[in-house]
Amino acid sequence: MDYYRVLEQEDENDDAPEVTWEDQKRINAFSKFNTRIRGIEEKLGQLKQEKEALDDISTELELADEDQLVLYKVGEAFLHMPLPRALARLEKDQEAADARISSLAGAAEECEKEMKELKTVLYAKFGRAINLDD
Repeated sequence: MDYYRVLEQEDENDDAPEVTWEDQKRINAFSKFNTRIRGIEEKLGQLKQEKEALDDISTELELADEDQLVLYKVGEAFLHMPLPRALARLEKDQEAADARISSLAGAAEECEKEMKELKTVLYAKFGRAINLDD
């Protein structure tokens, strides 16, 4: 037989502060930034691998003959192109990868800054009653 106990009013109030609409908006914003930063970190990892591959290609092309045609990946296809043109294309691709990495790193920094501010406010109000760590 199950017994149910009605909580007294004092038992219901466990001294946890009430979550206001503003608090809920802050919690939701923190969650949004957390999700965004995870996506950014994933993209950053992919871009860094791409950048390493471009650096490896640069090293390989330094060893190629000047008059030799090389295969260079453009999109999903590989094209034969003269070495000087491939080197110029490679330099553009490296600059573009650096720019994207820099842009994403800046976005990640901004998200971390916002998350830190939200953590400060939320932990100040809720203390141990809220967990904002990964």
